[in-house]
Amino acid sequence: MKNLLRNKSYMALMAAQAISSIGDWLSIVAIFTVVGFKWNASPMEIGLLILCLAVPMALLGPVAGIVADRFNRKTIMIVSDIARAALILLLAAASSILMVYAILFTIGVFSAVFIPAKNGKLKEIVGEGDMKAAMAITSMIDSSTKILGPLLSGLLVVAMGTQQVFLVDSATFIVSAGLLLLLPNTIKQESTEEEKAQASFKKELAEGFALLKSSRFMVVGLTLVGMSLLVLQLADSQLIVLIRELTEASPDLFGYLITGSGFGMFLAGLLLAKKTGYRPYPVMLAGVFGIGLSFGMMGILTDADLSYSAIWLPILGFTAGFSASLIFVPFHATVQIDTPVHMTGRIFGVINSVMTTATIIGPLVGGLLATVIGIIPTFIITSGLLVLLALAGYIARRKAERGKLHGSTSERRPSEAAAG
Repeated sequence: MKNLLRNKSYMALMAAQAISSIGDWLSIVAIFTVVGFKWNASPMEIGLLILCLAVPMALLGPVAGIVADRFNRKTIMIVSDIARAALILLLAAASSILMVYAILFTIGVFSAVFIPAKNGKLKEIVGEGDMKAAMAITSMIDSSTKILGPLLSGLLVVAMGTQQVFLVDSATFIVSAGLLLLLPNTIKQESTEEEKAQASFKKELAEGFALLKSSRFMVVGLTLVGMSLLVLQLADSQLIVLIRELTEASPDLFGYLITGSGFGMFLAGLLLAKKTGYRPYPVMLAGVFGIGLSFGMMGILTDADLSYSAIWLPILGFTAGFSASLIFVPFHATVQIDTPVHMTGRIFGVINSVMTTATIIGPLVGGLLATVIGIIPTFIITSGLLVLLALAGYIARRKAERGKLHGSTSERRPSEAAAG
């Protein structure tokens, strides 16, 4: 971890991530304030807001990964930040919900390219021995902004108004782009520029899928992550509905729950950053099992209408957030280590596509399930499915940990830029 703190390139990348993540929360709250309260949008219209951001990342993930591998990742990230800064300013001037949809969709396109480029750049500037700690710190930043972002955005919306919040959010992307200028240029890749020019997008996409399929851990791990995310979204998307079942229900309870989740993710990230000698697959299974128990207890205690919900609900949010980090941090860290630097964009493009698709389908199915059978049974079913998934993963653990079918010491050597 000390090596990472001395790595100036890594610190610049993490600072850019933190600033832009806080900016994301600012715009989300401002958008929902304008569309939900000022324009009195219907529930369906509000639901489409998130879909407009998510659909491009789900559809364009693999292609965006190829772009991130083919072109200069530093340039891609800077252009993406500047473009999103301009689009956020357009949001401030939007006069109809259709215009908002179009702008959010375009923002989603640039975000779809930015994410694999960022993961590829991380592989360039961080050595293999520090990758687990690096991914854990990334998770800590995400969880911290999850705590601070909504709080700060709420305060700014009240103090400044939504239009000014959009301006602040736009400025965060500009600052992020400025920090990214401090990153080193792309290191020399194993394939020449001439070879890259001759390669077709179809061929590069096939190479990415071939590498993914050649690793038992990537196949089994991505299956576990995708299915876990899909199942947990059945209940996670309905938390506000669950809270409404309580006698002590209030908007503050949802805030307490999210804050508890953020603290749990932060603590898990801190532990994983310090203790990097773990075996990833068993840790991931423990995370799936932990989320299942957390959601199950939420359903049971809500059904019992237990008092002091301001205490037990954030605690269960904490355990759920802690467990979530146990799933995603080890998986992403191991994939980073096992992926050659020149193919990182393609691999993470596919991973991001799978995960985003799960976050789209899960809430839709969860909403339908809660409507048909009720919110408490939805949480119980979600809990049971996650526990069963963890048990099935435990049975298949030997297959996942048997090793990788691909392997190359030269492909996975630490980057020349890792010294910062």
